[in-house]
Amino acid sequence: MTTTLSKEAYWELFEETATKQAHINDITYKFPTQLGQGYCREIDLREGLELVIAQYQLYDDMILEMPERSHPIEYIFLLSGTEQYDDQFINAGNYSLWSSGIAPKEKPKSCATQPIFAINVHIKPELFTAFWHSESETTLSAQQLLRGNQEYQLYSGRTTTIAMQTAIQQILQCPYRGLTKRIYFESKVWELMALLIHDLEHPRHLPYNSLKPDDIDRIHYAKELLLQQLDNPLSLVDLARQVGLNDCTLKRGFRYCFGKTVFGYLHDYRLEQARQLLEQRRLNVSEVARSVGFANRSYFASAFRKKFGVNPRDYLTQKNSA
Repeated sequence: MTTTLSKEAYWELFEETATKQAHINDITYKFPTQLGQGYCREIDLREGLELVIAQYQLYDDMILEMPERSHPIEYIFLLSGTEQYDDQFINAGNYSLWSSGIAPKEKPKSCATQPIFAINVHIKPELFTAFWHSESETTLSAQQLLRGNQEYQLYSGRTTTIAMQTAIQQILQCPYRGLTKRIYFESKVWELMALLIHDLEHPRHLPYNSLKPDDIDRIHYAKELLLQQLDNPLSLVDLARQVGLNDCTLKRGFRYCFGKTVFGYLHDYRLEQARQLLEQRRLNVSEVARSVGFANRSYFASAFRKKFGVNPRDYLTQKNSA
């Protein structure tokens, strides 16, 4: 079964559930019980800049009927679930980026098969262009995000990089309050925007032939297998054999899909997992290092410092005193 609602009817269901937070324009809406369960949190960081964090489980697939409208620059990172925009799908682990412009009538669909967990940001064009000192210093990719009265452009289905995942987790685990929180959120929102522009400017092309859709599915499966054994990962040859690819295709395809080598991705993932474990303050530094697959504590400390700019022990101390 699929529920279809107009944009106005959808938001009317939310209005009575609003809960405002102190200090900043931060409103949390409970998801309407007629549709599912969860929440949608809207944070107005400044005029023209909005951060939305939504986590919910639908009872049925849902289609929103959206009218033609003026559209800001927008990006969405989907952490869980599946959404559909016309004939394009965005799945967990991917992002979509929209330019400003005119959005046509459309019917985006959210699927009830999995919980939806998403980070969404809206940026008014005039705020975006405030960064520009002159037209000559802007990149072509940045200019393409401003389409005036033309129909907006959608860049969809690209894989979220490790750097993007890190910034997203920092938003979700923000340790600050009040003005400090707002400053922190805004810095991360712009960091993500910079990473998205960089991703547009540096397409992840394969040096040889393009991958087949089946190859891409196998490469994503390889990533899942790789991350299942952080302390004893499969070799490249064994990983390729398990997903039915030769190691050359796996190496090239992994860089294409994720922007890193197989073990470069594993290295960054281990460090991000270590950072999150330190945030939880349940393990000491040695225990964290071992749990994510670093046998040598000194090497772990060096790698952590290189990625995050601080020693893991100092990072843990900061969290304990927060």
